[in-house]
Amino acid sequence: MLSEKEIERYNRQILIPSFGEVGQAKLKEAKVLVIGLGGLGSVASLYLVAAGVGTVGIMDKDTVSIHNLQRQILYREDEVDMSKVLLAEKSLKRLNSNVNIVAYNCFLTQENARDVIQNYDIVLDCTDNYATRYLINDTCVELDKPFVYGTIGDTKGQMAVFNYKANASSYRDLYPEQEKLEKQGNINKGVMGVLPSLIASLQVNEVVKIITGLGEVMKDTLFMIDLLSLETMKFKIKKRNIS
Repeated sequence: MLSEKEIERYNRQILIPSFGEVGQAKLKEAKVLVIGLGGLGSVASLYLVAAGVGTVGIMDKDTVSIHNLQRQILYREDEVDMSKVLLAEKSLKRLNSNVNIVAYNCFLTQENARDVIQNYDIVLDCTDNYATRYLINDTCVELDKPFVYGTIGDTKGQMAVFNYKANASSYRDLYPEQEKLEKQGNINKGVMGVLPSLIASLQVNEVVKIITGLGEVMKDTLFMIDLLSLETMKFKIKKRNIS
């Protein structure tokens, strides 16, 4: 049930006919984990908390660098060299005291992945390396949890929803060659400052759709956008047959 203050706070969402108090109540009961608090994660966590998702987990071990501030909007100049997750926890609690913020001041590892992810309904992949993405994917497949993938680089971004309902595609269906990608390494590329805001907003939109049952979830589909042309593309992801 929503309190009177919550009904007032989320009024603009509740006024949407297909959303209403029922949709808001579903958000209140939901638990979403954000892995990575860089460009994508700083935006995604803000919108999840603002929207009223009941429990938001945030995970990162990194500290703020000056070059982060061009796109990682949770942080400020006087917070350079400080813990991202601890800063995010404080800021998010100030944004919405109704939301339970659970902070994990660590990276996702083989040792902790299952113990953490099993506590959440949906996982947001806001990371920047292949090894962690495969770990998120495999753990979510094992635990039957949907996860929303996002990645950015230069002026281009991608977003997809994996492991959503029966026979859904996974990250390995999109990128089956893990060893090749990890050998290639994670190349530090430039990124347009507004790009993570766009992709993270789309990630949160998919989370809201999954929780509330509204709209058509981007299952088995890769969404791509280039900021310079504003050209968008959608590609169907085929599930591999593994014998």
